[in-house]
Amino acid sequence: MHFNACSFECLNLRVLRFVRFVRLGRYSDLSNQTEPFELQKGSGRKWTKERDLSQLKQCREYSIDKFEVIRIAGKHPFLWHDHWPVKNYAKIFECLELVDEIANEAMNVISRIRGIGAKARSKVDVAEEFNSDGSVDQPVPYIAVHMRIEKDWMIHCKKLEQKSNINQICSSKEEIMERVAHITGLQQPVVVYLAVADSLLEDNSILSGWKDGLVPYEKKRLGVWDIYKKYPYLIQSAIDYEVCSRADVFVGNSFSTFSSIIVLSRTQKLIGLGITSACGVGVRFASYAYNILGESRGPKMWMTDMSAPSLQSISYGTSNVSCYSNWKAR
Repeated sequence: MHFNACSFECLNLRVLRFVRFVRLGRYSDLSNQTEPFELQKGSGRKWTKERDLSQLKQCREYSIDKFEVIRIAGKHPFLWHDHWPVKNYAKIFECLELVDEIANEAMNVISRIRGIGAKARSKVDVAEEFNSDGSVDQPVPYIAVHMRIEKDWMIHCKKLEQKSNINQICSSKEEIMERVAHITGLQQPVVVYLAVADSLLEDNSILSGWKDGLVPYEKKRLGVWDIYKKYPYLIQSAIDYEVCSRADVFVGNSFSTFSSIIVLSRTQKLIGLGITSACGVGVRFASYAYNILGESRGPKMWMTDMSAPSLQSISYGTSNVSCYSNWKAR
């Protein structure tokens, strides 16, 4: 991946007057293929504020503006650093942008989901609010479920439950379906997109057993597998991230980093709309944790605690989620 050097500096220094966009792309896209600037990040879980400051001072002494490529090296560099306050880490989402190719692929998947949803709604005469020109103000809604039931996750979550003495981490397919079915305020029929790592999935029946009105689809049944299979696993995850992030309702696991980051970005969107609490309100961009029982037998409503002093809950997961972002406490 490549980063605009000045953009990276703005992320580390949090100097907003230097904010530009960081884009993920290919090395072949670069016009000036200089030697990369080697950036050591995320040495396990031992990265400190002092290392942050030392590295920033080094970047000031040796200007990184002349470099077009920054190579991030180190263990777990994707979640540096656990000691950042959540509200600072959330600023990254204001500086990140998918390259057009990946963004377009994600929008093709979303368009396919909404198209199928529109057909399902037309069959049962769901009333839409049309404008005078025949257009619709709001696109057909859909639900995205980060369905973590793959074999690698089930091994990990069971060990984590034993180690932490928490029984709210693993969820079976049946439990997920049951709780999603009890989300209140859903206008049905509605497409439920299942974001799942197909290559690690041992259960081939994830599309069966859903409540009437919930129309489940995964990549192959949706007819978009040709889009995904062109890319390596991480790019497939980036597409799924965008599809889940843009869903009208997102349901994930609060002990999954992928789910947690999606909820963080969605909470950031709600805050931008002036919404700091989704308690008892059916708002767009609502998020839920299916591994925790909420009201009316449904999943627990979930907004990121923006006042948290570190990324502990995002990095490692938590069973303490709520429908309030606690933004005012920052």
